[in-house]
Amino acid sequence: MKFSHSIQFNAVPDWSNHYIAYSNLKKLIYQLEKAIHLPAGDAESRPLIQNDDPEAVFSRALDVELEKITSFYVLKEKELFDEVEVLLRDAEEFEQETGVADEVRPPTRASDRTNSERRLRSDSARSRQSTEDGIDEDSDDEGDESAGLTAKRRSRSLGRRNSGWNPRLTSTDMTASTELTRSMRRMSISYDDYAEQAVLYSSGIMLKKRMINLYVQLCELKSYIQLNQTGFSKVLKKFDKIIDRRLRSRYMDTYVDTAYPFRPGTTKGLEERISQMVQAYTVIVTNGDTEAALRDLRSHLREHVVWERNTVWRDLIGLERRAEAASLGHTLLGVDADAQRTRLQGDDEIVLPTVKITTPLGRFVCPTWMLSSTTLSLVIIVALFFGVMYTPIMEKPEQQNCLAILVLVSLLWATEALPLFVTSLIIPFLCVVLRVFRDADAPYARLGSKETTAAVFAAMWTPVIMLLLGGFTLAAALSKCGIDKRIATFVLSKAGTRPKTVLIANMAVAAVASMLISNVAAPVLCFGIIEPMLRNLPAGSAMSKAVIIGIALASNIGGMLSPIASPQNVVAIGIMEPAPTWGQWFFIVLPVGLFSLVLIWLLLLVAFKPGRGTTIVPVRPLRDPFTGVQWFVSAVTIATIALWCASHSLESVFGDMGVIAIVPIVLFFGVGILTKEDFNNFPWTIIILAAGGLSLGKAVNSSGLLHTATRAITHRVEDFSLYGVLVVFSALILVIATFISHTVAALIILPLVYDVGRGLDEPHPNLLVMAGVLMCSAAMALPTSGFPNMTAIMKEDPAGQRYLQVKHFIRVGVPSSLIALVVTVTVGYFLMRVTGM
Repeated sequence: MKFSHSIQFNAVPDWSNHYIAYSNLKKLIYQLEKAIHLPAGDAESRPLIQNDDPEAVFSRALDVELEKITSFYVLKEKELFDEVEVLLRDAEEFEQETGVADEVRPPTRASDRTNSERRLRSDSARSRQSTEDGIDEDSDDEGDESAGLTAKRRSRSLGRRNSGWNPRLTSTDMTASTELTRSMRRMSISYDDYAEQAVLYSSGIMLKKRMINLYVQLCELKSYIQLNQTGFSKVLKKFDKIIDRRLRSRYMDTYVDTAYPFRPGTTKGLEERISQMVQAYTVIVTNGDTEAALRDLRSHLREHVVWERNTVWRDLIGLERRAEAASLGHTLLGVDADAQRTRLQGDDEIVLPTVKITTPLGRFVCPTWMLSSTTLSLVIIVALFFGVMYTPIMEKPEQQNCLAILVLVSLLWATEALPLFVTSLIIPFLCVVLRVFRDADAPYARLGSKETTAAVFAAMWTPVIMLLLGGFTLAAALSKCGIDKRIATFVLSKAGTRPKTVLIANMAVAAVASMLISNVAAPVLCFGIIEPMLRNLPAGSAMSKAVIIGIALASNIGGMLSPIASPQNVVAIGIMEPAPTWGQWFFIVLPVGLFSLVLIWLLLLVAFKPGRGTTIVPVRPLRDPFTGVQWFVSAVTIATIALWCASHSLESVFGDMGVIAIVPIVLFFGVGILTKEDFNNFPWTIIILAAGGLSLGKAVNSSGLLHTATRAITHRVEDFSLYGVLVVFSALILVIATFISHTVAALIILPLVYDVGRGLDEPHPNLLVMAGVLMCSAAMALPTSGFPNMTAIMKEDPAGQRYLQVKHFIRVGVPSSLIALVVTVTVGYFLMRVTGM
């Protein structure tokens, strides 16, 4: 919840200096936190006097803010209430002069015209004494013929206009204000009386403007109360959480709620003035139609901007932009990702860099992107694609074309010359154009383009995709309601302040969070939780490095722990026949994950020695009571996971786990816990990547290429035992997944592994696929090996320096990957045989 943004967007610009200084109070909290946790011998660097109590310091700062807000409110309220009284008197006089219910009576005495002009002049003088100033005096009076006028937001145009009668202005306003014209039909009068009648019309128009203006200001004053009261509550909540005090309820009850602006009677008086404005507008302008008056007046108010709590997927949007690998679009445009080279206001237009090439035919100027490594890679890959397609390797044309597609897609995914999801979208296009699908029944005739289109798109949207969406929905709901953070902070609050215990606790929380809300989202959650601890560690602390890389490695291990923990697990479930139950999955991976986690923790203790000279700031649990919405989300999440665990028993009812995934989607989006905006913020690039991979797997299988390749590989490993094949494929997948995306590695290799396992003398295809998908998650030797590593390498300290470097991942990531490999082919192999795989 970014309340500082809420103040920024909802505050009245003229009053911006009179709102609670929320950002400054937050900075003070962080300074107090640092002062509390500084070592005793470091007193010189303390921002406060050593004996000052943080609660007393913060209370003094709040007292200053409360006095500022109260003083401003008292002045502004008196000013507006006085204007309301004057306006109501003028409205009553206007009603008596014109007879709103009857026809307009033109004034017969010159004194009447003089009185009207005097009222306008007094209004102008009174408005100039307003505490706000500086608003533009333009008002687009000619733009809205249905509403009477379109006065600008918080306009003070009345106070700045010439109070003397202006025939042109009067004519314009009379034309625009159709509602007032309808209530004041002109009589046939002589030319001598026209000026008197025009002054009367002008007085009515200006009266309407004043009513709108006052209504808007009164509503803004009410919003001023609400924003500041919320600001006090939120900043006190943050103080209690970070400093571990209980000041909020005491200060709110004693000082804030008893201050004049926040008393119930003050709000009631303000609402009465607002009602008076609506009533006066109803009588003068809308002929007694209260609904029309309220609708017209509210149309001049700005919409209140509400900043909802982000889902974890919305938080990932900025991270993905920063972590985006080299894409052709950026290279073609010649735009550097360096923020320092981003065009700012006042900078000259960015000119694409060019290079001059001298040839025997003359000198040529071409963009530098044409000579970049990405463009060169793309050209070579496309050349290889055509080379493979026209070199006779396979007997049948559909297998030949499918091999060319496989080479093209694998190289594009591996080099990321194009974004991964764009490459996935190329797959169905090429499958249809090159007609790589065959009929499922003998004689396996080659399908035409129309039949291939139906087959390839059916392969892209399967229950596997629905399972992914269901996992994303659970993660979004848990993060938006704060349940994931509540559980994580509760566990970490029990870890104490010993560096060794804090490190293993953070790793355990990251692994469990990955299991429940995916290993893509878990690092974002965990890094946010440990932010107070990182803030108070010295620069270059070994503890900060250990805990950040520990969370990343634990998130990779957590990607094994449940079928929805990572996309590659969902792909593996779609390949295995029969698919393992959730119970079987947990029986195998929980011991594997636990052993791997403990061994990696010991490795981090040896590599970083985080316990030396480290002072840990404890994590505070959230004290807010569990709300009804949180109970509902928790119940739906538990019920969904239970149904997934029992999916094989309920196959006759639901058919597939993907159908069960519809339940949380409908419930959370149906009742409004999640919104359309949350749905749009799902990681659709991952879904497109998975869908493209599924279509590629279907094409390789349907064309017969997979069967042909399997026979060749099976012939070479026929002398190997099952365990030997397991070790070879596990090591191979680990190496490949280290350099390319984990999901891509699973999409390319696991279908082949399954067929090889099925073709062995002792067939165990599910065992090989299970080991292979665990190795996809265990590949964590490089900063680019999986999203958790990329998130960790981007983590920066307050000075903008990265906590980790590539050497840290190589020093710790390579041994961690080997640890996971050894545990999988020993403990994991034993457990897989026990389950009958």
